[in-house]
Amino acid sequence: MDIAELQRRLKPALLPLGALYAQAMRLRRWTFETGHLATWRPNCPVVSVGNIGWGGSGKTPLCGHILRWAGRHEEHALVLTRGYGAKPHRLPLLVSRTEDPQSCGDEPLLLARSHPLARVVVDPKRKRSGPWAYQRFDPDFVLLDDGFQHLPVARDLDLVLLTPHDLAEGWNRVCPAGTWREGASALARASAFCIKTPHALQNSLPQELAEAIRHRLEPFGKPVFTFGLAPKGLMRVDGTQRVADLGGEDYLLATGIADPTQAAETAQALLSRAPQAVLPFADHHAFTAQDLLRVHTAAAGAPVVVTAKDAVKLAKLPGAEGFWVLRTELVFGPSFFTDANFDEWFAARLGELAEHYRPLAARELV
Repeated sequence: MDIAELQRRLKPALLPLGALYAQAMRLRRWTFETGHLATWRPNCPVVSVGNIGWGGSGKTPLCGHILRWAGRHEEHALVLTRGYGAKPHRLPLLVSRTEDPQSCGDEPLLLARSHPLARVVVDPKRKRSGPWAYQRFDPDFVLLDDGFQHLPVARDLDLVLLTPHDLAEGWNRVCPAGTWREGASALARASAFCIKTPHALQNSLPQELAEAIRHRLEPFGKPVFTFGLAPKGLMRVDGTQRVADLGGEDYLLATGIADPTQAAETAQALLSRAPQAVLPFADHHAFTAQDLLRVHTAAAGAPVVVTAKDAVKLAKLPGAEGFWVLRTELVFGPSFFTDANFDEWFAARLGELAEHYRPLAARELV
């Protein structure tokens, strides 16, 4: 029995516990908002990318999109991340392109390799890593990864990611009754909402989802942007070859992400056929030689497809260099409660904040 089914069966008993947890989180939020607990605020804009619940809602792809935007505009970003599952050899840890993924985590390493103008710093205490990195790198803005509940760092923009499930049966189901880490009142802190759905790639949403967005989110008075991950092709894990597809061959999908079905859907969209099998591993799984043997056995000679997050860990294992990495790009779909697209909205908001902080940053240099 999976967790969702268990929560459904125990719903009457778990709902009161969820209400208590939500109240505890409101109290915690109040202590920061009233100054009872101190926060760190740099003299530059801080952008948080986070979600209300657990699971894969697209935080890393959205961070990547923002860093790609920053690179095009010669903006230098500082990424503060806890490095989920990482075992850093020092703290704070500035992530280099050659860092061991076990030291920094798969997602920070992926961001550092893909965005050379950004500085990616791992530390579970971002109130510590923030001042350390800010003084050294003088960023144009700080990007707080998975930051919605990380209140010790003050932020100017809160980008809150939601899933279609969050807007339907998962709405306001706080753990242990559901996947939410805070109650719905916390969404009032959002500057904008971003919803990951494959329907965004067709620039058209099902009526049920569009109605849920209007019903659930319009009262908050903030823009809503939808997005999906569009397949771009395949690349060898060792980077030696790129192809558009596999020419109709059967393939195995092996992946350690929160929702393997999303990767399977993306692979099917690119390769025009579902994988012959999906070999799932736990999210952020640290692959070993024994795991590699399992993958080769399950593939039985067929090509193996993995995600980019898996590839940064597999690259160090002999025998994985021939696997294919599923390349994707984030594509925005319909937006709500705004006439601007995401990049226009983000650039305008960041520009306003930069004007506000410019005199303060200049004062630091005096």
